Order: sequence, then structure tokens, then C-alpha cells
Amino acid sequence: MVSAAPVTGKPEALLGWMTSLGDPTRLRLLRLLERRELGVADLCHALGLPQSTVSRHLKVLADEGWVDGRAQGTTRLYRSTAGEGDPGARKLWLLAREQTERWPAVEHDRLRLDRRLAGREPGAASFFAGAAGKWDELRSQLYGHGFTQAALLSLLPPGAVIADLGCGTGQAAALLAPYVSRVVGVDQSAAMLKAAQRRTKALPNVELRRGELTALPIDDASVDGALLVLALTYVEDAARALREMARVLKPGGRGVVVDLLRHDRDDFRRQMGQLGLGFETDELKGLMTGAGLTAVTVRAVPPEEGAKGPALILAAGARAEGSDSTTGRTKR
Repeated sequence: MVSAAPVTGKPEALLGWMTSLGDPTRLRLLRLLERRELGVADLCHALGLPQSTVSRHLKVLADEGWVDGRAQGTTRLYRSTAGEGDPGARKLWLLAREQTERWPAVEHDRLRLDRRLAGREPGAASFFAGAAGKWDELRSQLYGHGFTQAALLSLLPPGAVIADLGCGTGQAAALLAPYVSRVVGVDQSAAMLKAAQRRTKALPNVELRRGELTALPIDDASVDGALLVLALTYVEDAARALREMARVLKPGGRGVVVDLLRHDRDDFRRQMGQLGLGFETDELKGLMTGAGLTAVTVRAVPPEEGAKGPALILAAGARAEGSDSTTGRTKR
């Protein structure tokens, strides 16, 4: 049953609405609950908050008529009633909804919830529906985890040359090396390169170079693919770094960027020594296109189960066939 809406026109009604919406956590809850009916456990997972905190905020929202709850077995499910009450309350909610549309926290909540709910989809037939819940675990027990990654990497052309830009400790370079002709890793940190050398010392087709992402020590149009994984938020001039990535790609070569989706966790940024709070999808697409890459695709990547950092963003684009060097510069 929907809670009774306050009477229109009374000052205490308006103050009650404003007070109940005057908290970012409650606004985030309403944005989730307007999508579908959810239990407290799902809401806790999406917001990354303990049950006591979520339950306390839900009570405030219920008391003011913003949400309604019903029992389902041992669980209580909640839904948003923000558009069902007093017209004045609805106007206030529509304003609050508009203003929260671009909140990074709201987008991250949605991604975490989508990942959680995606695992509940039933199979297409009863037999597979019964097996689906345990298939991933069973497959891992029987065959391990690495074969899917190996299969995907085998799709790479064996003669390809790949640049791992901001290679860090060489994790990606070591994964790629068995499947391609050569991997060129670049990093500005001597300590990181030393760790990468230890990791790749048995891989003769991995070459490590010290250099800046904004001035790569790689020849023009000399690699078939380039990776920038969790490196762009450490660069002051992201546009220049992407232009450099485009410069070293051969015509038709693809550049891939993985970085942080725009968030509002400045404590995390400072802890990790990053220069920015990540990128919005349109922002990164514009930077990639501005660097001279074509057919650019960008998508948010939901956080993995148990991941404590912000959600990620994945972008890919190709250097146009027949294009000239973007700088006319060759570096070794």
C-alpha cells in the first residue's frame, strides 16, 4: 500500500519533501527504485553501503511517501512511488531527477545493479536452466580459467606488432607475447619497467622502452594495435597521449583504451595518485575522434563482483586506412 501523500499547500509538507530528498543516498535509492522493485540486499550491493544505512534511508523515504514496500517471503521489496503522490511532490521529484541525471554515483550504482541482476537470467530450456546456475563453477573446476582468454587472444593475427602503452609491470605484454610477433612496452617509471623486465625475461619478442605517453619512443605507423590500460588518468594531457597512440598505429590499426568511468571519489583519486576523476563516455569518444581515430566505440564496464574501485570505461577505434602520420615525426 502506498503511504499517504502529504496535503498540498501546507508548509510542513514542502519541508518534509525537501528534507527527505535532501540527502544524496536517498536520491540514489530513488533512482534505482524507479527502474524496478528491489530488495534491501540488492540496494546495499548497488550503493556499496551496509544494510543498516540503507534501511534507515528507506524508512525516511517511506515516511514521506516516496517509496512503498511489500513482503515477499522473508524479503521485503521496495518500489518508487515518487510519481504517484501529490502533484507538488511529483514536480519536486522531477527536478531532483533531472539534476541527478549526470551524477557519476548514479551511473556507477546502475552498473553495479545491472551486473548483479544479469546473473539471475534463466536459461532457455529447463535442462539448461538447471545447469546454468552451476555451469561456470563446474567448468572452472574441470578445465580451469585460462582457456577462454587463450582462445580470445588466438584471434589476434600471429604477425601483429602490439604496443602496450603505460605497460606497468608487463602483465598485458606477457599475456599478448605468445600470440603475436612482437610487443613493445612503454612506461615512464624505471621501477615499473624493472618489474616488467623480470616478468617478461623469458619472452624474447617483448621489447621494453622508457618514455612518456605524450612522446612515445615508437616509429610512426609501426604497430598493428595499441593498448592504453589504466594509464590515461595519470597523464596531464590526455588528448596528446591519444594523438601519440594514433600516430604509431598503422593505417587500419586499432587502439584500445581502458580507464576509469567518471566518478566522484576524490579520496580514491588522491590515494591512487591519479590526475583526474576518469572520463565520461562522450568525453572519451570525443578525445579518440579528435586524435584521428575512426569508428570509435565507447562503453561503460560494470564493476566485477568484489571490486572496490570505480567502474571502468572501454573505448576502441581505428586509424583510417591510407592516413598519413599525425605528426610527421619518427621516434626510436
